[in-house]
Amino acid sequence: MTYPIRVRACALIIENDAVLLIQFEDKNGIHYNLPAGGVEAGESVIEAVKREALEEAAVDVEVGPLAFVSEHVPHLMTTYESNSPHGLSLMFDCQIKEGSRPSLPANPDENQTGVRWVSFSELDSIVLYPNIKQLIKDYARGRKRNIELIEEYKLTLN
Repeated sequence: MTYPIRVRACALIIENDAVLLIQFEDKNGIHYNLPAGGVEAGESVIEAVKREALEEAAVDVEVGPLAFVSEHVPHLMTTYESNSPHGLSLMFDCQIKEGSRPSLPANPDENQTGVRWVSFSELDSIVLYPNIKQLIKDYARGRKRNIELIEEYKLTLN
């Protein structure tokens, strides 16, 4: 049996009252996303977060706690049209490793036009998918850890 849901691994990178976002431009104009993408076969979610941060923002990251979980259900969308698949996004609090600097990668994703720090004061003036702007600001204020990711392979058998 196949399960028609895509799992996305996302890096939430916050520094100095700004969030690192990937800029895209297409027929709908300029919009932003967290560095993110689908988990590949044979890859853990944590491995996928690291790979996506490197592929989309050219940064090496330390992956911290799970910050948010978002479900994208196309048939329930009312705010904008979506032809993308049903998806579950796991957004992890990440820190950029020392010596690593965000930049546009050598082979950016289709329609990717930039990598930029967006200040919290500017966040409300951009289009962000999903629209978690206020959640990001609230999270940065308290960094509340209320979701635990259990990596089963790390559990003991006792």
